[in-house]
Amino acid sequence: MKILLAEDDHSVCEMLRMFFNKEKYDVTFAHDGLKAHQLIREQDWDLIILDWMLPGKDGITLCKEIRQAFDTPVIILTAKDAEKDRITGLDHGADDYITKPFSPMELLARIRAVWRRYKPESAEHEADSFATAGGKPNKLTYRDMEIDLTTREVMIFDRKISNLTPKEFDLLTLFIKYPKRVFTREQLLESIWGYDYYGEERTVDVHIKRLRNKISSPEHQLIATVWGVGYKLEE
Repeated sequence: MKILLAEDDHSVCEMLRMFFNKEKYDVTFAHDGLKAHQLIREQDWDLIILDWMLPGKDGITLCKEIRQAFDTPVIILTAKDAEKDRITGLDHGADDYITKPFSPMELLARIRAVWRRYKPESAEHEADSFATAGGKPNKLTYRDMEIDLTTREVMIFDRKISNLTPKEFDLLTLFIKYPKRVFTREQLLESIWGYDYYGEERTVDVHIKRLRNKISSPEHQLIATVWGVGYKLEE
């Protein structure tokens, strides 16, 4: 896995270097936001880790720019641990948020959890699990929504949705697979992020909001909130 880690604390980088080498991760370190911006534009990355308070250009600004151009998974590192700060990071497109101080083992666990949602093998495995008989295309349909699990293409009311992140795609797939079911936030965390995901249930709300903004229209909100419980597809 090719990782870019933007962190201005050299001691943190040196501590993490040993753990990354042990995991056989190919990691490049950047110590300011401008260098990180340059590397993001010049090379392809499997995963990007950004410190919030980078000199030159902060991690939140970089995360927002990444989301406008790339689908690369992003983890934010920061000493800010207030709920509003975590929400800010997620709202700007981060896939996970880790507060300092943290252990290298926790960071590695977060990396593995995020990467499972992005790596190509995940899509292939998911497509196989939904395979239809007779060699037909692996598709899920519900009313005017259709998902091709092989190509990961989404059509809603004859409109192609091409800007879903892997987690948003997985959420929509789960809803369409079980269109009558109400999912609690805890169930969605377990199904989409995995049992070893350490995030909070608020993470689900942020991703549902982003998914709604991309697939809904004034006539069709598509994902309904079941107050006090969770979410389901709109009847």
